Amino acid sequence: MPADRKTGKWLDRVERWGNALPDPVFIFLGLIVLLVAVSAVAAGLGWGAVNPMTGDVLVAKSLLSEENVANLLTGMPETLAHFPPLGLILVVMLGAAVAERSGLFTALMTRAMRGVSTRFLSPAIFVIGLLSHQAADAAYVVLIPLSAIVFAAAGRHPLAGMAIAYAGISGAFAANLVPGQFDVLMLGITKSAAALLVPDHMLNPLGNWWFTAALGILLIPVTWYVNDRIVEPRLGSWTGTPPEGDGPAEATAEGEAKGLRRAGLAALVIIALFAALTLWPGYTPLIDNAATGPARYGPFYASLVAAFMLLFLVCGWTYGAATGSIKSHRDVVRMMTAGLATMTPFLVIAFFAAHFIAMFAWSNLGPVMAINGADWLRAQQLATPVLLILLLLMSSIFDLVIGSASAKWSAMAPIVVPMLMLLGVSPEMTTAAYRMGDSIFNIVTPVAANFVLVLVLAQRWRQDFGVGSLIAMMLPFSIAIGITGLSLIAAWTSFGWPVGPGAPATYAVVAQ
Repeated sequence: MPADRKTGKWLDRVERWGNALPDPVFIFLGLIVLLVAVSAVAAGLGWGAVNPMTGDVLVAKSLLSEENVANLLTGMPETLAHFPPLGLILVVMLGAAVAERSGLFTALMTRAMRGVSTRFLSPAIFVIGLLSHQAADAAYVVLIPLSAIVFAAAGRHPLAGMAIAYAGISGAFAANLVPGQFDVLMLGITKSAAALLVPDHMLNPLGNWWFTAALGILLIPVTWYVNDRIVEPRLGSWTGTPPEGDGPAEATAEGEAKGLRRAGLAALVIIALFAALTLWPGYTPLIDNAATGPARYGPFYASLVAAFMLLFLVCGWTYGAATGSIKSHRDVVRMMTAGLATMTPFLVIAFFAAHFIAMFAWSNLGPVMAINGADWLRAQQLATPVLLILLLLMSSIFDLVIGSASAKWSAMAPIVVPMLMLLGVSPEMTTAAYRMGDSIFNIVTPVAANFVLVLVLAQRWRQDFGVGSLIAMMLPFSIAIGITGLSLIAAWTSFGWPVGPGAPATYAVVAQ
């Protein structure tokens, strides 16, 4: 069923407007210039805020100050090296390039497609995207390119595969079928904020589970409809070929079967290795024995990037050796080199994106904006459901300029959590509303750390795919996810459903 004509025309205008923007490199340069000007004005006006958690006075800092100019000019290598997605994608790509160019990914996707209806590709990939929240940023490098291959193998547009994967990984980040490390992090911040009002307040890391799971289930049919009825029809039918250099010589049926068997054994070895490093009695380098609860598995989650790299490298090499696409170790090195070469456009953009994000942090504008915004929210004295919806909207607006969810919540939680506790809203419910708002614009803001990565990956399939193209492709998901989340927050609060195990949405007002 084709997309609605009015919707299609509107998204076409968004795409044209977006593609009329400068190259992403110059977008970030423009943002840096604007940021410098705003920081200088804010510092001159003495704009600041008091951190309610520590009592420290936070003031806006001019990026033209001696300290920040020195940070910029002396720390460029470190600023780039500390850009979160950079090391991630380079490490994973070393292995993924071998698995891709040896033919392993193509063989796996072709086998997986046999006898499977293409109708269910979108919801299946979306659910995998939800589950991949446990893998943190590694999901961007692994699932998004694989989803494009799956859709292309099924005769569907590969960019639609990327879109539904991106929506599941980032747009639906507030949804989580299985609680993980992010729940521990966010609710840990919430617990500290709640303790400002009630020092012995009990809060567990599963406090958002019922809400996040319900949101994930609701978003499956919503995003399925958006992808298959709105996004993919706009992209048109797929008649192209895989990106240049990604299609190795086809293996014989016998060679492919042999290669897949050996790759499967190699995968079991890698999985067994990481399981042993986590569970072996007396030797658990991937367990933090000093921590308690789910935080103990922090090193294991962090090791998933290395795990994916080794998994792809070893399995790709094993498969290629069996099929003949890899004849020596020199072929492996050549594949790695070719894989990293495709990331060159991302490296250029990453330099400027890394500096924008670092300079925003140096300016102190992020926490000052968040604290003042939360103070304004408190002063409105509105009904509880309206307050939560405003919190959701404020969180989504801040998401356009501040990428880190935990950084924003660290600044906002000490204000909004006690404030809403005094109004009878549980800290867990407040956290759920914040997380929902923080997810909506993740997939359409060019300042998001992984936006440029997804753009570069999409350009491998369509070279003229620009910033506007990506925004127009993902905007229907943002709107649908936002409406769904806002409605769920309003309904959840109105009915007073528990947000998670032992976590009510509302309770008796805390005495001041």
